[in-house]
Amino acid sequence: MTNFHFENSHAVKKMLYGRVELENTTALLHFSKKGLVQELLHNLKYRGHEQIGKFLGDWLGEELAKIEDYKDIDIVVPVPLHRNKRRERGYNQVTKFGQAIAKALGSEYNEGVLVKIKHARTQVFKDRNTRFDNANTRFALGEVESLEGQHILLVDDIITTGATIEACVTLLNTIPNVKISVATMAIAE
Repeated sequence: MTNFHFENSHAVKKMLYGRVELENTTALLHFSKKGLVQELLHNLKYRGHEQIGKFLGDWLGEELAKIEDYKDIDIVVPVPLHRNKRRERGYNQVTKFGQAIAKALGSEYNEGVLVKIKHARTQVFKDRNTRFDNANTRFALGEVESLEGQHILLVDDIITTGATIEACVTLLNTIPNVKISVATMAIAE
């Protein structure tokens, strides 16, 4: 466990420092190659164990509900999958995670805010610059009419270089007067 949210750690914020402005950031677990968390996320993403997302969301949601900085979250928004990838996999690995956190915080959950418009191969083997270039052209805003002035919690499975989160936050920041926080299942070491 990272305990970032309990310790007011800014490890995720530091990763994105100077790139985007965020209210609060956290990651539940540390990710390392060939580690237990990698196996857990692999089972979630590629072996159909969607219940892992709910388990991790229930866990993090229960913890965030106790922290003042997360009590004003209005809406939880997942990083989207491209429709082709979603059709192939059958689900977005972040959906149940985000839904569980939204429920724990008494917030709305909305998958239509961000849309993935460009299908890209897995980012795993790409360097930071390639990830950033790809991320900047892959997302668009969807349903945002009622989000002005809202506190948005963006959720994803793992943060490695921060390119995907940065691209999504940059788009969300075009909505007037929003505050954005980030919560992920894991952060790469």
